Amino acid sequence: MATSEGGGSAGVDLPTRRDTLRLARRLAPALAPGDAVFLEGPLGAGKTFFARALCRALGVPRAVRVASPTFALVHEYEARLPVAHADLYRLEAPEAVRELGLGEARARGVVVAEWAARFAAELGPDGLVVRLEAPRPPGARRARLEPLGPRGEALASAALGAGR
Repeated sequence: MATSEGGGSAGVDLPTRRDTLRLARRLAPALAPGDAVFLEGPLGAGKTFFARALCRALGVPRAVRVASPTFALVHEYEARLPVAHADLYRLEAPEAVRELGLGEARARGVVVAEWAARFAAELGPDGLVVRLEAPRPPGARRARLEPLGPRGEALASAALGAGR
């Protein structure tokens, strides 16, 4: 898994699904109550796959289905830390985000939110954006880690530093 850094963000090559799993597994041990991971990228880029890998790495049992919360908006899972997995694609107003209770969920555990970077102010100012690029050509999948604040920097360092 090759990386390149610059401009406060780091790019990670993810040529295989296994590389995506490894990135999630390196990030998971660094997560603590109050952390947020914002997943960005076009449809089909692998946001839900990454969220599922992160949930598994946090201890969500394989018997528990981890699916996109597109219609429910939020799925909650018990793991080493409580995980709130949200999909904010259909939301338009910041008030709608606040009404979902993700601030409270973040205080108790970790929020993993797809399509959430535009609502970072409502979710809290510090976190890590994982921007996934759709694979073109196939096998050229890439992630860009974009820290938001000091905690985001620590999470990005953990995800990139361990196992290099």
